[in-house]
Amino acid sequence: MEKERFSLLLLDPGEIYFEDFSAIFIPPDTTPKTYDTKKQDGRLKMCSKSLVFDPKDINKPIIKIPLKDCIIIEQWKGCAKFLNSNNVLSINCKEHIKLLERNIIAPYQFEGPENFLFLLNYANITNCLPQICQLHRASTLPAAEQADMIATIVHSRQARDNFDPRWMDLYEKIIMETQADKVTPLVVNPGRVVLTTSKLYFQPYNKMGEYPVKIDLKGIKRIIKRRFLLRHIGLEIYSNENSTNPHIYFSFRSQSQRDSLYESMLQQPELKLEDIRQDVITLQWQNGVISNYEYLLYINSIGDRTINDLTQYPVFPWIVSNYTSSDLDLTDPGNFRDLSKPIGALNEVRLERLLDRYNEMSHPKFMYGSHYSTPGFVLYYLARLYPHYVLCLQSGRFDHPDRMFNSVADAFKNCLNNMSDFKELIPEFYDVSAEGKFLMNNMGINFGYRHNYVKVGDVELPPWASSPKEFVEKLREALESEYVSRNLHHWIDFIFGYKQKGEEAIKAHNLFYYLCYEGAIDLDSISDLNQRHALEVQIMEFGQIPKQLFTVPHPQRKIIGPTTLVEPYQVEENETESRDRWKRLKDFKMHTSFNTHKNSVSYLFISDDGERITSVGHDSKLKVFSLVQNKQIRSANIGNLPLSSCLQLPNVNVIVVASWDNEISLYDMDYGRVKESVLAHEDAITCLCFSEKTNVLVSGSADCSVKVWKGFNSNGVIKPIQCLQKQIDHNSQVNCLSYNQTLKQTRSRNLTDDNPKIKRSYKEIS
Repeated sequence: MEKERFSLLLLDPGEIYFEDFSAIFIPPDTTPKTYDTKKQDGRLKMCSKSLVFDPKDINKPIIKIPLKDCIIIEQWKGCAKFLNSNNVLSINCKEHIKLLERNIIAPYQFEGPENFLFLLNYANITNCLPQICQLHRASTLPAAEQADMIATIVHSRQARDNFDPRWMDLYEKIIMETQADKVTPLVVNPGRVVLTTSKLYFQPYNKMGEYPVKIDLKGIKRIIKRRFLLRHIGLEIYSNENSTNPHIYFSFRSQSQRDSLYESMLQQPELKLEDIRQDVITLQWQNGVISNYEYLLYINSIGDRTINDLTQYPVFPWIVSNYTSSDLDLTDPGNFRDLSKPIGALNEVRLERLLDRYNEMSHPKFMYGSHYSTPGFVLYYLARLYPHYVLCLQSGRFDHPDRMFNSVADAFKNCLNNMSDFKELIPEFYDVSAEGKFLMNNMGINFGYRHNYVKVGDVELPPWASSPKEFVEKLREALESEYVSRNLHHWIDFIFGYKQKGEEAIKAHNLFYYLCYEGAIDLDSISDLNQRHALEVQIMEFGQIPKQLFTVPHPQRKIIGPTTLVEPYQVEENETESRDRWKRLKDFKMHTSFNTHKNSVSYLFISDDGERITSVGHDSKLKVFSLVQNKQIRSANIGNLPLSSCLQLPNVNVIVVASWDNEISLYDMDYGRVKESVLAHEDAITCLCFSEKTNVLVSGSADCSVKVWKGFNSNGVIKPIQCLQKQIDHNSQVNCLSYNQTLKQTRSRNLTDDNPKIKRSYKEIS
């Protein structure tokens, strides 16, 4: 089978390719004598906004006919001796486009009016013509209504498309099916996702590719829920490197569809995911186990940045500020960008002008009129590596030669001085494995000539780099330098942390247009099609703030020195108590065991009568196991995030549950439901303890605080305003609590920022 040149990137961004037909294109000047030499065999593609003819002869251009420019689309009514068939599609259009002539990547050629004839070899024109005419009608509608009509057509066609079970192995069973789009840069390809007992399939209904995507559940390492266009409908799946599909990204019709597939996948025994906790990775980075580069890739990933979505491409900081010297001394702080300021605040003169404009604005105010990462900015850097992406995004045209990424020094200078340029970098600047290929015009693309008559070629490098490979290697060395390691946490605070939005962002001069922020608007609640479409376009083009990962200052990286042992934390006990305890431990024997949670168990306790074990885990479930009956007697979902701790209230059958969603929940065992939830902290709650004697509940959190709650009513209901007694602050995350009934003190522990030794904090609470 001959490989086609046709690609979904030849369509408009987001355009849908439905199906194709074997066809013969008959040029307008064809005569009976020239028919055999001028006719072109190929495939006619029916797409949501255009018809595309891809000839077999790669020297001939691909012809794209925008449906909005078509005047007449009908079955041909003429007659010609060399056309002994009425199965001919006739198109009269005002404008058409030629692409890839002689198979060269170049700006599209926009041609004038033309009459086209396509002889369909096998398809019946009476079947396909109504579908083409329906799409032609859609093209005459306003953009929002057109998008809605196309979405209806897509859903209708998908509903009729069935998964082919012949792709399955003999003993596979289908668990669930759902509709989804496979997302790659600038392309959305609808299809059907099928989960079986051993595999995950994606079958695009336009049959792009000879086989459906097939992923073994055993090979999947990570599954990440993502935002797509600020809606929680994305799912990204990472498999091992040996997989034929190591990386795939889906978007779904709704959050419930996405979550349903996610939960069903987690229930499959074949699936064994890597257990990667955010706090553990941060600790590894702090202590030098992983590099700055690896950590930035990680927090980009959990912050909803992915290479599959140009609207949320991974963002990396400008690090080096010296692009003019012949040598680059990485021990000199003067050669580095100030990471304690966002890119827009590095130039004080420009910042003053921006603040003057900000102070004169009406609400909603913003300091920066453009973002640090948009599809256009990403492709500004990657135009030489992915010219076909640029042509897709910019309607078949390259940027003006003088506005391209021609010089690293000029690009940095522009980001410092221009009133509308605040872009940061992308991972490719620090990826030594790729050797800086994005800086070279290896394809020999004709991007045009600059104002000084110099042809656009490779990117001009600073004098301290002799090649793109050396340039990237030195930038990577700078990224891993001691100066950056000591200051990178400041930049993380701006992009992913507590200075990302709100009052802290205003104080840090880090405020962007409100539509950039998650939660700024609920697209699903907007019924007006034109308004919703306009907002989607703005969100897509203007840039999106990453998911906020940290609500307190990010810890600084430790500069590794002599190893310091961590002192164990324990409650004091006398020598006799200690000896008796260890004697009892020696006599322990296995009584029973049970596997109940699908992820890590966070906390458990045994009831006072010794008959029940209650546990909570990272699977968001609370479980109760009866030792008398030797079976599980209760299982409940408490929210959607991992649960961290739990305890039993006295005199009432109520369990207090702490969660990573910052809430304390009261679960009523008698009625089997959550009776109340309280937003108790500004970050994940890590631990709880309770004093029955004084009726005091104490909670510790990753927001570096301990809160003391007192005064439950008879039903065990917490009233935050009346019950919150005191707040005790630490310098970093609180890990453990204990309550001294006699002294009425609470003891909490945390790892301080400046010393890895565990320290205790004793606080009087009454």
